[in-house]
Amino acid sequence: MKSSSLNTRRGIAGACALLALGLTGPAQAAWPDKPITLVVPYSAGGPTDVVARVLAIPMGQSLGQTVIVDNTVGAGGTIAPARVARAKPDGYTILIHHMGMATAPALYKKLPYDPLKDFEYIGQVLDVPMTLLSRKDFSANTFPELLDYVKKNQDKVTLANAGTGAVSQLCGMLFMHQVGVKLTTVPYKGAGPAMNDLMGGQVDLLCDQTTQTAPVIADGKRVKVFGVTTLQRLSSMPGIPTLDEQGLKGFDLKVWHGMYAPKGTPKEVIDKLNQALNVALKDANVKKRITELSSDLVSPDKATPESLHTLLQSETARWGKLIKAAGVTAD
Repeated sequence: MKSSSLNTRRGIAGACALLALGLTGPAQAAWPDKPITLVVPYSAGGPTDVVARVLAIPMGQSLGQTVIVDNTVGAGGTIAPARVARAKPDGYTILIHHMGMATAPALYKKLPYDPLKDFEYIGQVLDVPMTLLSRKDFSANTFPELLDYVKKNQDKVTLANAGTGAVSQLCGMLFMHQVGVKLTTVPYKGAGPAMNDLMGGQVDLLCDQTTQTAPVIADGKRVKVFGVTTLQRLSSMPGIPTLDEQGLKGFDLKVWHGMYAPKGTPKEVIDKLNQALNVALKDANVKKRITELSSDLVSPDKATPESLHTLLQSETARWGKLIKAAGVTAD
C-alpha cells in the first residue's frame, strides 16, 4: 500500500511538472510550420505579381518558410480575394492586392466578399505611380497636343486597359473624367497584353503602373510618354512632367498595395506576418528592385494593420463616388 501511495504521489508530481511545461498534450507546432501561399489577383509578370515576387523571398526568410506566389486570375481581380476570404484563418493563405480592394464594391453589384469585413489587415506595402503613354507613331507629341487631339477625335481614339477593375482602367476613367471625353476603351486580360498591343500600334493610349512601364520608357524606342500621375515629378524620371503641372489640376493617382489575411486569423499570426513584411521592406535588394521600378516602399508607420484599414476605408469612399458618377459597372 505504501508503495502504491508513493507511486500515486510521484505520478501527481510528474503531471504537475508536465503541466508547468505545457507538455501534457500533443506539442503545438510553432507557426509557421509549412509554406505560406501569397495569392495575387493578376497574371504572372504583371505589376502586382512583380511586387509579390520581390517581397516573397525576404518574407519567407524571415518566417523560416517558403512563401509561394499563386496567381489566381479572373473577374477583374475579385476571384483571388474571394478565395482568401473563404480560406482557413490560419495564416497560411494571404493576399496582396492593390487599390482594387477599394474600387470593387462600387464596380460589382454582387461582390462575393466584403473588403472591410472579411479580412484581417497585415499592412500597406508600397505606392506605385502611373504614366500616360501612347503608341510610338501617335500623332500628338506633347501633352497639350494630346488633349487637343482627343477632344477633337474622341470617337477615333482607343484607350487600352488591363481589364475591368484594373488600375489601368481606373486611371483611364479618371483621365476621361477630368478631360471631359469618352474614348473607346479596349480591355485586355492583363497588363502585359495591353502593353504589347500598345507597343505594336494596335491601340492608341494606355495609363499604367511604373512597375510595368518604367522599362519600356527607359528603352525610349517603343512608346511616347506624356506624363506621370503624381503631384510631384518622380526622382527616377525627373524629365517627365506631371499631368497636374500640364493642366490637369489635382490629377493625383498612386496605386497603393496592401496585404491581407482571412477574417479571424489569430492576432499573433498577423503580428508575425506584419513583422516579416516590415523586415522585407527594409531589405536592400527589395529597396533596389522597387527603386528600379520607380515605386516607393511605404514608411514603417504605414506598414501596419491599422494604417491599411484606415486607407481602405477612405479609398473605398473616394472611388465609390467617382465610379458612381462615371456610371461604370462590371456587370
